[in-house]
Amino acid sequence: MSSAALLVLDIAVAVAALISAWFWWVASRHRVRRISRNEVLDAADVNRIVTALNRTQILNSRAALATASAATLAALRIGLGALPAP
Repeated sequence: MSSAALLVLDIAVAVAALISAWFWWVASRHRVRRISRNEVLDAADVNRIVTALNRTQILNSRAALATASAATLAALRIGLGALPAP
């Protein structure tokens, strides 16, 4: 396998891992406001909670997809690097 192709795979693995880390960092950055036991929840509060959970779930699914692509590319890189040179 050409060293240029292996270099491209190495860069793709690094980029996918960085994208994954960025998505998880963004997902963990947003905090939902805490409420007291005596506070009454209204529809706006519930809507904010559901919206925050939905956004976090979307970012987590994107991060998981980026992690899966990084793992797939890394496995491909290891497999191609283990092949004997022609």
